[in-house]
Amino acid sequence: MTATTQAPPVVPGSTAHTDGRWVPIQTRSERPTSTDPTDFPVPTGREVNWKHTPTDRIGALFADEAGPHGVVEVSVSAPDAVQQLVLRKGDAPRGEVFVPEDRPSAIAWSHEEEAPLLRIPADVELDEPVVIDLVGTGGVAHAHVILEAMPHSRGTVVLRHSGTAQHAQNVEIIVRDGAHLEVVSVQQWDDDAVHLSAHQARVDRDATLRHIVVSFGGGVVRVNPSVELAGTGSRGELYGLSYSDAGQHLESQVYLHHKGAETSGDVLYKGALQGEGARSVWIGDVLIGPDAVGTDSYEANRNLVLTDGARADSIPNLEIETGDIRGAGHASATGRFDDEQLFYLQSRGIREDEARRLVVLGFLSDIVQRIGIPELEAELHQAIERELQEGAAS
Repeated sequence: MTATTQAPPVVPGSTAHTDGRWVPIQTRSERPTSTDPTDFPVPTGREVNWKHTPTDRIGALFADEAGPHGVVEVSVSAPDAVQQLVLRKGDAPRGEVFVPEDRPSAIAWSHEEEAPLLRIPADVELDEPVVIDLVGTGGVAHAHVILEAMPHSRGTVVLRHSGTAQHAQNVEIIVRDGAHLEVVSVQQWDDDAVHLSAHQARVDRDATLRHIVVSFGGGVVRVNPSVELAGTGSRGELYGLSYSDAGQHLESQVYLHHKGAETSGDVLYKGALQGEGARSVWIGDVLIGPDAVGTDSYEANRNLVLTDGARADSIPNLEIETGDIRGAGHASATGRFDDEQLFYLQSRGIREDEARRLVVLGFLSDIVQRIGIPELEAELHQAIERELQEGAAS
């Protein structure tokens, strides 16, 4: 009788073990990457990077098909100094930093033949932000955008999303030596919109990236920033703000890779949730590599649950591969109103509803005030006020 061996079935999101079984890929740095969508099976919801996402609501973005043009209308307002180019596959610097690590991202890469590049020239300091308005008109859309800050430049880029679409988006960010770039992504989609966005960045020597994600609107919004602090003395500041209402799913999977020496990182995401089925997911991965000596890094996530029926998942992870660091830590907290704060405010003659409003505004304004654009900060404060009013009325 001839003995036969049969390979075990492939388990999505897992890697083969020596005993023939499959072990889930837990470490962010070990996840597979590819520009070919066929290298990524359609997610089942059991994979590590998809198990907190409602895959049944985003199936259109798993289809390896080109969407029609014009689903998302794009307009750019930029100072004259900003260079605007169009890059095809193979044109530098497209792909210098970005390699997809999931199926929707790979589909967006493969179907976006021409990708816009916005470049801040060397030694240029912009006196006003670059604003990219993206308005969905319904349907499936893919995009790949490159933002490049040349050496010793300084500027801010704001991505504003509104309307409705099922949108898979890649944002490639390159911060050259000594540059300082701020990228703000604001999601104010309609309630039926789906937005899956992968932001991948590299920060070079003595450069700084401040990256801010603000998610208020949309049915399912998942913005995953991945930042590599490659150069000596580079810095990454990753901040986020979300306000999830009934039926909304707002998610961010954050990855900060300290690769160079003497790098520093600060990660802080805050979220508020109200309404039946309101959901937020935050996963924070920090990797301090073997050459990242002198690193100083901290990540935190804070969530404020305002009503019954809401749920916040918060998962911080920290990997350290060198013992020569200045400091590293992580923290997570999810809870309801602090009764002592409410009691204190009410004891000063403030009504309970106004006291709750002040607590929420104070909690979320910490992130808003880091944006540094007064007009946008005022707009977001008004958006928070509207969310509170709608929550009180429901």
